[in-house]
Amino acid sequence: MSELAGKTALITGAARGIGASLALSLAARGVNVALVGLEPAVLAETAEACAERATAGAQAQAWEADVTDRARMTEVVEQVVERFGALDIAVANAGIAIGGPFTQSDPETFDRVIEVNLLGSITTARAVLPALAVSRGYLLQIASLAAMTPTPLMAAYCTSKSGVEAFAHSLRSEVAPDGVDVGVAYLSWTDTDMVRSADQDRVLAEMRSRLPWPANRTGRLEPAVERLTTGIRRRSAHVYGQPWVRTMQWWPRGFLPAVIALRGAHEVKRLAPRLAATADERMKPVGPGGLAATRKTPE
Repeated sequence: MSELAGKTALITGAARGIGASLALSLAARGVNVALVGLEPAVLAETAEACAERATAGAQAQAWEADVTDRARMTEVVEQVVERFGALDIAVANAGIAIGGPFTQSDPETFDRVIEVNLLGSITTARAVLPALAVSRGYLLQIASLAAMTPTPLMAAYCTSKSGVEAFAHSLRSEVAPDGVDVGVAYLSWTDTDMVRSADQDRVLAEMRSRLPWPANRTGRLEPAVERLTTGIRRRSAHVYGQPWVRTMQWWPRGFLPAVIALRGAHEVKRLAPRLAATADERMKPVGPGGLAATRKTPE
């Protein structure tokens, strides 16, 4: 991984979970890391951990920013370039989620998931692409298996991840003449704060457990992050957090969604009384990162 040493990476949603672990992985390979997120205290702790793990003189610094704030994201990128001299890698990772039936969801919270995950990724790309064009760099968009296989009770998250997948694929050809490569990362359920928080909802956890194997499994975080790091090094167009997810890319993409739709309809009907009885528990995004994004809704 020595070819990454000396480069600079900006990672959104870097306070915890995949973003934080990826920042630590890159710092250990000599990459300067700019951590962007909404939890300043946690970001500072992650930046300190990155600095302790860094090799080849790499450094880390945190920036508090809402990825849906265009002016602030532009300002952050300008400051990152001023601080480190260039921007070589950008990872659009920030994301939140809610669960439960669409008709029982809070409209503002549902829309906020779309805003953070999809429009936040678009805002991030708009901010970083000028600097990446100068460095002939690499943009990695974190998508999800949910982009390929939408599932019931996750309409906001699946919609946003399908959107970022399409956006990144469209963008790839547009920026290729500038020497910029664009990749899309697909992960299944991965052991992060967000997934663990979602599993605290017993009804949603039961629903997930009944998805077809291996779509109901939770993968370990560290191996997934290592695959993301390798994808960044290779400037890959497609990166898979779990090896089996790769097979979903080449299957007829209507197959598993059709299976999930048939089984999902039965499961939603079976769970409907419990979902209705616990609907008030799902009015906010899951996990501390999701709650931070809700508190920081722009005026």
